[in-house]
Amino acid sequence: MDATPQAAELMLAVGGILSVLVVAQYLKNRALLRYKALLLLGFVSGIAMIASCLLSYFDWGTPTAVLVAVSGFALAFRPFRDVHFAALIAILVMIVVYVLLGGLSGGLLDFLSAGWPRAIAAFIAGAIVYGLLNFAESIVKIFGKLLNCWPLLLLLGVVCILEAASMFLGYGTIFDAIADLSA
Repeated sequence: MDATPQAAELMLAVGGILSVLVVAQYLKNRALLRYKALLLLGFVSGIAMIASCLLSYFDWGTPTAVLVAVSGFALAFRPFRDVHFAALIAILVMIVVYVLLGGLSGGLLDFLSAGWPRAIAAFIAGAIVYGLLNFAESIVKIFGKLLNCWPLLLLLGVVCILEAASMFLGYGTIFDAIADLSA
């Protein structure tokens, strides 16, 4: 076996085990430090799974790549389910625009370099960025909350573990087995 399929198996196994552990700890006591440590480990693993999937997508089968990407997204997104990124980024954009407008001197846009016009222009830039990011954030949150619903996260974890075991044992993916059964 070459290294690429083993990477897929490893990603699936780690993602599946972490998903099951996160659900178990969530149901047991989500206030404990153990749950928070699992969330951090899940975040790091989720990012690694997504990056691995992006780098090895063409070497893996489509079902395996999709499963790795979805589980990685679910694990990486879980700690940030309630963070409002659009507002944070919009405030950052407002500050940057306000600072940059202060550097304008001479020319047509000189009136934007001081006073109320500068503040209003920074606010408008922040509002535009907020509107666009809020829409994108809402779409991501819909999928993130759906995938992080504990029964679905548990099912996803179990499927990842079964997929990794099936691939490791040389039977191919679960989807290959389902296709063989229906043929």
